[in-house]
Amino acid sequence: MGLIGWIILGLLAGAIAKLLLPGRDPGGVLGTVVIGVVGAFLGGWLSAKLLDKPVTHHFFNGATWLSAIGGSLVLLVGYRLLFGNSRDRR
Repeated sequence: MGLIGWIILGLLAGAIAKLLLPGRDPGGVLGTVVIGVVGAFLGGWLSAKLLDKPVTHHFFNGATWLSAIGGSLVLLVGYRLLFGNSRDRR
């Protein structure tokens, strides 16, 4: 899967992570998009390095999707811990 495929996967993984962890984030939509794309790359890297399960080059592989969504969730939680969840602010 090429760079464009990972970006599209990251966009979708970021949207799924946002659905799983709803709330307003300090970065807004752009921040969520960036978190999704970076999270897809992070999830793939962590899957290959720590779990010894490299992601395949197929877009419709379940392990690839799980690692991308997992990476997005990790980044979204970390982002909220560092910069705060604007849901608490008015």
